[in-house]
Amino acid sequence: MSNRVAQRGFAASDQRLAVSYQPGGKRHGRNLRDSGRNEDFVARATRPCAAGSLLVLIFLPLVALAQDPRAIVQESQRRGRSNSQRYEGSLEVIAANGKTSRKSWTSQRLGSYGDSKSVIRFTAPAEVKGVALLVVNHPDRSADQWMWTPSIGRDRRIALQDRSTRFFGTDFSFEDLEERDVDQYDYKLTGEEPIDGAPCWRIESRPRQGKVSQYTLSRVWIRKDNYVPAQYENMVKDQVARRLHESDIRSVQNIWTACTLEMTDLRRNSRTILRIEKLAYNVPMQDDDFTVQALRREQ
Repeated sequence: MSNRVAQRGFAASDQRLAVSYQPGGKRHGRNLRDSGRNEDFVARATRPCAAGSLLVLIFLPLVALAQDPRAIVQESQRRGRSNSQRYEGSLEVIAANGKTSRKSWTSQRLGSYGDSKSVIRFTAPAEVKGVALLVVNHPDRSADQWMWTPSIGRDRRIALQDRSTRFFGTDFSFEDLEERDVDQYDYKLTGEEPIDGAPCWRIESRPRQGKVSQYTLSRVWIRKDNYVPAQYENMVKDQVARRLHESDIRSVQNIWTACTLEMTDLRRNSRTILRIEKLAYNVPMQDDDFTVQALRREQ
């Protein structure tokens, strides 16, 4: 019901209430404002309708948001936005034959999503300690990446065609370590489906022109209660190549965050579990810490 229709309905109700009958069946017009009792009656009669209109005004934007996949993704990113982020990560890499290896890294990020820089640096085991990756994300094109390898004392730029490869023996590819900007994809709401018992929107995204990606299509399940992505499926052609499941969701400095990420490579039948520890947001950081020169520094 539109507000205009509702207003016309309230006016008609007032006119009908203003007509009373005298004994003998004669109609008699009467000004209700002359009677405090009748005025109270009219107020009580119309108050539920006014409250209903107010509820419509409040919930209509929420209904519109629920039907617009881009708006859902934007709201998810808005709630997760921070000036910076720092954490320590422990990784468990489980091969197809069940063999397990462990690694650890530190991660720092300045900015958010399409306008951010991040550095990931391995701290263990010894053979990869000090290896670092710099990712500079852009809102209008693919990210830039550089890697520092201390054992050979050199840095190199990661070419776009190489970003589908595994990142140092994990099931994350180089591209998976980039942040996704909402404006680099087109979205489609394909339904609703629970993940770990939590109701989620299921949304498909396809990279726009200018965004180079190994994935032709991605699916994301976004929780309805806190707008945290619960799962991603990244597809190459018509096959799911990698699945990222996010769990152990906590409120950290009022930002709901998944603290356990499990990446499965369905082609290799292997998986990597990343557990996030000592997470902090809005930590003071400097731009100088996110340069190729800074990669060479001992941490």
